[in-house]
Amino acid sequence: MNLADFNPPIGSAETLAPNLRRVLAPNPSPMTYRGTNTYLLGAEQIAVIDPGPESQAHLDALLSACSDQEITHIVVTHSHVDHSPLAKALSQATGAPVLAYGPSSAGRSDAMLACLEAGMNSGGEGIDPDFAPDILLKDGEVFSAGDQTLTALHTPGHMGNHLCFAWDNTLFCGDLVMGWASSLVSPPDGDLTDFMASCVKIRDLDPQVMHAGHRTNCEDRLAHRASQRSRGTDSRATQTRPQAGAHPCARDIYRHTKSTDPSRHPKRLCASH
Repeated sequence: MNLADFNPPIGSAETLAPNLRRVLAPNPSPMTYRGTNTYLLGAEQIAVIDPGPESQAHLDALLSACSDQEITHIVVTHSHVDHSPLAKALSQATGAPVLAYGPSSAGRSDAMLACLEAGMNSGGEGIDPDFAPDILLKDGEVFSAGDQTLTALHTPGHMGNHLCFAWDNTLFCGDLVMGWASSLVSPPDGDLTDFMASCVKIRDLDPQVMHAGHRTNCEDRLAHRASQRSRGTDSRATQTRPQAGAHPCARDIYRHTKSTDPSRHPKRLCASH
């Protein structure tokens, strides 16, 4: 599917697969494309995955879509303001608990904690500072979500508390894989080294379908990744890059720029580890 072909109606529940629907939130922007995808998982009991931004219209749309069902779980991939703020109002309206890895400060790497201690500001890229899940999920935890079963996968990088959720051969990948643009990694809430490791983790999981937080599913991204593997460009050497450190990676990636000497950019040392 071309980017321009993805233009679902805002606020309408669209069936993507048996027991899976999507409702597009009314928050289109350069950072969110058409808006945030909220997923409704289940037949009679529903898990809402990424309730979305604080929006009465979107809350009404979700409650209307589930008027003949029961919302029993609210599951959040990460606490950016386009994904998590509506969780509180939806929980109050339904009594459903909110499940996530942790608050917005959870899951930060040691390097990013050091950046915070050094004075780097947090929250500059739309953090939800008041996000407070009722139930904390661990990496690899299998849990009930509506009348379905999900596996939580801690995938930090875009944000420290980012989770993906595996549902059989389908993955709800939040903003780890955007489906329409490169994922934003903004220190100290995001960490490039963690992001690279999380991409390897999901690659090795090899899901058949990935439903992203924005745009549609990412089957084309999976095909691109498979093409890279067949050409040998998606090397297993990627797995060793986090251990090698971000500076050698940066020098490799930006070798055509005027300066690849990190010492000439002292303010970026913390941001790139």
